[in-house]
Amino acid sequence: MKTIIRPAITLFVLLSIVTGVIYPLAVTGIAKTLFPSAASGSVLEKDGKPIGSTLIGQNFTGPQYFWGRPSATSPYPNNAAASGGSNQGPLNPALADAVKARIAALKAADPSNSKAVPIDLVTASASGLDPHISPAAAEYQIERVAKVRHLAPKQIRQLVLQHTEGRQFRIFGEPRVNVLALNLALDALH
Repeated sequence: MKTIIRPAITLFVLLSIVTGVIYPLAVTGIAKTLFPSAASGSVLEKDGKPIGSTLIGQNFTGPQYFWGRPSATSPYPNNAAASGGSNQGPLNPALADAVKARIAALKAADPSNSKAVPIDLVTASASGLDPHISPAAAEYQIERVAKVRHLAPKQIRQLVLQHTEGRQFRIFGEPRVNVLALNLALDALH
């Protein structure tokens, strides 16, 4: 029995040290060396204080800000501890009702806007934490933000263009706009 238990315990301890201590420390060290911002959570700061991450959406509701994708997390929007989709399929009446309510909120915030509402402004992402919107979703909101901030739409449009990220490695994904970074840039204009 000792000939079986002793090697098993030794192997367990050895693998625990390698996979539970050495490997995580090595990967963390490499990540912090090669990608320091990403390894630290891509945190954005304002006046030396952390205000959010470029990786997790923020809940902007004021008319002076660009709004991000709706979040399906609970008990509050963009709750990273409750990441996940709503699991509502396209035939689910609850999803249709939620989309109608979101369209109504967008129309109420900007009644003069007659453009088609981009889909990413009324549907949540799979994680419920998406920090990006499409350039079309940003374009949809430019007039409202410009009007409330008393700025020229051309100036806001230029800011959106500056904050539009291209496809990753020029082939993956779609162009996107990070809502938190864009709203911070808007606040910096004043």
